[in-house]
Amino acid sequence: MDLQALADFNLVAAHGGFGRASRMSGRAKATLSRRVAELEQSLGVRLIERGSQSLRLTDEGRALHERTSGPLSDIAEAGEAVVLGASTPRGRLRVSAPVLLAHVAFGRIGARFARGYPDVQLEIVAEDRMVDPVEDGYDLVIRINPSPDERLVGRRVLNDELLVVAHPDISRPMSTVRGAGDIAVDAVVMSPTPADTLWRIRNGHDEITLRPRPVLRLSSMQMMRDAVLAGAGVALLPKLLVDDDIAAGRLAYWGTDARPPVEIWALQSSRRLVGAKVRAFLDIVEQAFPNRVFVPPA
Repeated sequence: MDLQALADFNLVAAHGGFGRASRMSGRAKATLSRRVAELEQSLGVRLIERGSQSLRLTDEGRALHERTSGPLSDIAEAGEAVVLGASTPRGRLRVSAPVLLAHVAFGRIGARFARGYPDVQLEIVAEDRMVDPVEDGYDLVIRINPSPDERLVGRRVLNDELLVVAHPDISRPMSTVRGAGDIAVDAVVMSPTPADTLWRIRNGHDEITLRPRPVLRLSSMQMMRDAVLAGAGVALLPKLLVDDDIAAGRLAYWGTDARPPVEIWALQSSRRLVGAKVRAFLDIVEQAFPNRVFVPPA
């Protein structure tokens, strides 16, 4: 059954005639008449008795009107609710984020979002496994340097850099003459780190190559930061994790990793539209990093 033809029939039935229905709805009288005739033909019954001066519903027409006018109204209201919901953040929002990033920033981001959007039930899960947004039930996944995946769409929301940092009491080596080799330093490294690892870092025009000599191997960057704060050695750590320590003088900045910046992306299933709650959450992420590492969408 053609729902538009059924809606036109109910419009005519409710207003008692094609002319009045046309004036009230703005739809052409000829169009209404044609659509009702098509509906009658598809059902194989007469719905309206057309007189020269009046219109009367047949028994079949009356029964159809009584049984469908309410449901069609409900459908229209549901559509309006969907449109409203699409522009007003509400419902459940599940976000998967890498453990380090979640611990550093997403507690504050989540609190700000909860205050601003009380109609959204936000859940942020800190995990480093490669989740599937559809199978694992996530609206948004945050990934670092993600590989291309046609099943996912999104945008880069942050850039980060890797910095070599140390306790202020540890002296930074001076730059070396080009080709003179690398400089060995006692280091706190991620476990496992290859033995032949080199750190090429720059600080302004100064560029040096460090060869980390592991004195401590740890499985998380948060532990590495704590160890460096305690004077265990130097480490290569994300700017997001150590920026406040550098600003406060708790850590000394030696240089920035010469490789391209780390990209942080917010991704979702390509099967889904970007809803209001996702857009609102990304706006909060932007606000959390003003003028630092946020990259506006292209």
